[in-house]
Amino acid sequence: MSDIEVETEAGKSAELPESSDSAESPRSKNRKVREGIVVSNKMDKTAVVAVIRRSRHPQYKKTVQQTKKYFTHDEDNDLNEGDRVRIIETRPLSAKKRWRLLEVVERAR
Repeated sequence: MSDIEVETEAGKSAELPESSDSAESPRSKNRKVREGIVVSNKMDKTAVVAVIRRSRHPQYKKTVQQTKKYFTHDEDNDLNEGDRVRIIETRPLSAKKRWRLLEVVERAR
């Protein structure tokens, strides 16, 4: 796509590049993002995050919960049990770690 032209105060037109968020690189567009609760932080630079998925049962139409645990990379070891966090998919960091911490949504009380 082309750049956007904007008129400046002097009347000259200046070209601005398309808006791009510096936090997200072009690679991260297709990465999965999940939100869950930290259930364990006993490992070094690793936290276990439980993500609850709710879906409707196809026959009985009742809402059922399914929990999955993800091993998440926590570089600063600043997560505590009970924190609500957002994690993002990444390259394999170890045998089980495939996710890294994106942000802490809410700290545990």
